Amino acid sequence: MMGSGNMNLPPGFYFSPTDEELVLHFLYSKASLPCHPNIIPDLDLSLLDPWEFNGKALSSGNQHYFFTEKKGNRSTENGYWKEIGVTKSIVSSDADNKVGIKKYLVFNLGKAPQGTETNWVMEEYHICSSGFNTASCGRRRNSDQSWSKWVLCRVYEKRSQSQQGAKCYSDEDDSGTEVSWLDEVFMSLDDDLEEISLPN
Repeated sequence: MMGSGNMNLPPGFYFSPTDEELVLHFLYSKASLPCHPNIIPDLDLSLLDPWEFNGKALSSGNQHYFFTEKKGNRSTENGYWKEIGVTKSIVSSDADNKVGIKKYLVFNLGKAPQGTETNWVMEEYHICSSGFNTASCGRRRNSDQSWSKWVLCRVYEKRSQSQQGAKCYSDEDDSGTEVSWLDEVFMSLDDDLEEISLPN
């Protein structure tokens, strides 16, 4: 499944996994068993701009899911994906182990570093092998590198209330003040921290 054919779900179905489910049930299977059947396709990030994912990635609502090989250069024909410097740990709910991390990126039109920021956002999921019990796997040492080969991406377009483009995004708070998508990221991290109980 390399992006051929329409990967949209049929009417009535909605793909809405949690971060933990994306890592444990999809990315882990991809990393440990590359030939394992998966409903999420493999795509070459450098060949597609974000508005071209529909019909090639697994699309559910306005969100597009796909696997891609981990690369330092995330440039496309018309722009590039830029990390915003926010990384979130993904912890398993049953064992409190860190099983992965999620990085946030935004798509910029043009050439780096002078690109124009858009409202396309990518959440890039990385597996954390230290969070898994792989003692029964005799080839762990040899598989560590392949574990970092694949990342799982969720791409979506933030709705803008500004006709000027990239920097003002939807969702106003109760006071009527616009909240940027970057502020939303930090607020979601604050909510996660409140749910974590620290040992005495």
